Amino acid sequence: MMDLINQFNQTWADHDLDAALELCTDDCVFESTSPSPDGQRYEGKDEIRAAWKPIFDDANAGFETEDWFEVGDRLVALWRYNWSDGHVRGVDLFKVRDGKVAEKFSYVKG
Repeated sequence: MMDLINQFNQTWADHDLDAALELCTDDCVFESTSPSPDGQRYEGKDEIRAAWKPIFDDANAGFETEDWFEVGDRLVALWRYNWSDGHVRGVDLFKVRDGKVAEKFSYVKG
């Protein structure tokens, strides 16, 4: 599972949205960090593409993984998202199915 998440993280570092989506199941679910307090839920690659596109398009911003661990078919990743004049720290909860990301639920310190 760590190999998959390392590949997934690299697609984010490379700002390669198509490659990131290839590592997701067709029915993948993403829950974003905003709007607070619950974020927004996106289901399927088309909805997720629309949600992630602004993040991938910002070449001056990026994620830095601080730590991660696995529990069964889940992975928890602690991260820092940096942009030109600030940052935020957060956590992603991943679920992996059939060698692909099936869920990515994101939370931030706020």
